[in-house]
Amino acid sequence: MSVDWSWIGDHTDDLTSLTLSHLQAALTAVFFGLLISLPLAVIAHRIRPLRGFLLGLSNVLFTIPSIAIFVLLLPVSGLTRTTTVIGLTVYTLVVLLRNTVEGLDSVPVKTKEAAKAMGTRPLRTLLTVELPLALPVIMAGVRIATVMSISLVSVATYIGDGGLGQLFTDGFQRNFPTPVIVGVVLTILLALVADALLVAVQYALTPWKRRRA
Repeated sequence: MSVDWSWIGDHTDDLTSLTLSHLQAALTAVFFGLLISLPLAVIAHRIRPLRGFLLGLSNVLFTIPSIAIFVLLLPVSGLTRTTTVIGLTVYTLVVLLRNTVEGLDSVPVKTKEAAKAMGTRPLRTLLTVELPLALPVIMAGVRIATVMSISLVSVATYIGDGGLGQLFTDGFQRNFPTPVIVGVVLTILLALVADALLVAVQYALTPWKRRRA
């Protein structure tokens, strides 16, 4: 299977546009997944009877085939980027919600009791004590969700979106392997770069880990 390097040179602008579109869809889904999962995780952590229900619901949503989610959303949001983002957001919830709950659970009880003894209000304790200490576990979920979203964006090609997934469709339809190979390579590179950047963000946001090391 050979690569037509001249085709790559002739389509640099298209490849750049598709790569940025692919990345935008994935990161937007992770962003909204965080907005939804953070408050739900706090509720699941604080109200134990709801914990099993919320985690179970996210697991059920994750079992729905990705193509099926996009098809089900078509009557609501049509052949738009909104459909792609909503579908991807659903898939991020199972990872982000569970990791955030586990991160909050990992905060030592004595630490929370010390904050309470100092007169710190519950909301401030959550924002300044619990979430920072839970950050490594939460960021692990963000990394997984980001890589997963980058890999799933291509499925949205079936509804006319899909970023780099359009290269796969083009290559298969024309029996021309170059777009397929380029699409796979760019998708892998996007995932690796995004994961590396998230590791750097986590490193910057957890200075106490560096001091401890």
